[in-house]
Amino acid sequence: MSAIVNKVIAGSIAEELEIESGDEIISIDNTPMIDMIDYNFLCKNDFITIEIKKKNDEIEIYELEKDYDEDLGIVFESAVFDRVRPCLNKCIFCFVDQQPKGLRETLYIKDDDYRLSYLQGTYITLTNLTEKDKERIKKMHLGPFYVSVHTTNPELRVKMLRNPNAGNALENLKWFRKNKIPFHAQIVLCPGINDGQELEKTLSDLAELKNTVLSIAIVPVGVTQFRKESLKQVDKECAIKTLEIASKYKRVCCSDEFFLLAGQEIPQAKYYGNFSQLEDGVGAIRLLLEDFKKLSIPKSIKKPTKILFATSYAAKNALEKICKKLGKIKNLETEVIPVKSNYWGQDITVAGLITTDDLIEALKDKDGDLVIIPSVMLRPYSEDFLDGKTLSYVKEKTGKNFFIIQNIYSMKELTDYLSTL
Repeated sequence: MSAIVNKVIAGSIAEELEIESGDEIISIDNTPMIDMIDYNFLCKNDFITIEIKKKNDEIEIYELEKDYDEDLGIVFESAVFDRVRPCLNKCIFCFVDQQPKGLRETLYIKDDDYRLSYLQGTYITLTNLTEKDKERIKKMHLGPFYVSVHTTNPELRVKMLRNPNAGNALENLKWFRKNKIPFHAQIVLCPGINDGQELEKTLSDLAELKNTVLSIAIVPVGVTQFRKESLKQVDKECAIKTLEIASKYKRVCCSDEFFLLAGQEIPQAKYYGNFSQLEDGVGAIRLLLEDFKKLSIPKSIKKPTKILFATSYAAKNALEKICKKLGKIKNLETEVIPVKSNYWGQDITVAGLITTDDLIEALKDKDGDLVIIPSVMLRPYSEDFLDGKTLSYVKEKTGKNFFIIQNIYSMKELTDYLSTL
């Protein structure tokens, strides 16, 4: 087990102790840690003893007094200090398994670790949840978790996840209910497999768990040209039917794609509750539109400027509404450029999967002073696209300047920038 320090927050206790990147936290109060859950628990004390192995292999022990909830200011290389539990399923709809070779290495990693679900909001299937795990979850009152349910039909779930342990999902969720462990549920909808009556049964079963289920997100299966499995894509008819079924149940939200496919307006904010599953594309468009309403935009800019919004087809309509208002700014011209996914196939319409060559192709004949792209096109804290090429490569090929919006649910960064022009 290795709790390796990645960085230290300025002005923190860790900085005062001269803890550095590369140091290893061996124990707190003589207790070794397997993950951030242990670390957070052990740090909640007025007096703690920290044993550290420095980069030069020297062992140092610190005894310190602090406020009960005061953070030490340590950022670790990983949220788990032992081995991340890999996903042992072979889901028929798995996006990772259908990716071609040559993309970023991190895109091929599949985890199914309840600790990461609790700490970072990743989805788990519960197929590798042990009795020991349950004991720890219960003892430490962990939650909420994010669970990929897909179906509560045991036989169908085994078939969809291709794992004999997949059939006990509802049993585990009932255990969550019994022990007051809250969770968010996800259903990847595969037409002809877990839709229609099967979806009705799943939602009915989850409804019986009452407020233990914080939210339920229904998202369409992603079908690319690299998929070997024969799966149908969600079409307009399926989208309309799914929306109709979902509307019968509380705390159930369909992703934005269902409304776009059904030709319906994106719901108002009330539909999404606390926007609990934004990472699944549930409410992302509405949140962006609601945020934009609150922003103040300049009446004019000094220099005539044309900005291009390079975006996914899923966000096209929302950005056109935003551009209609931005177009009222004197000296500013806007245009929305939806990027066609030649790499993955036309059915893939999300910004996070746009590749460099598809982006270049979309921009090659477009005139503009600045191209706006969302940060989800790039690997976090980098300029790398998922195909391994960089933003510098795109700039070189297009000859254009780029503005990256870090917070993809807001246009504030852009409107603040426009105010400086």
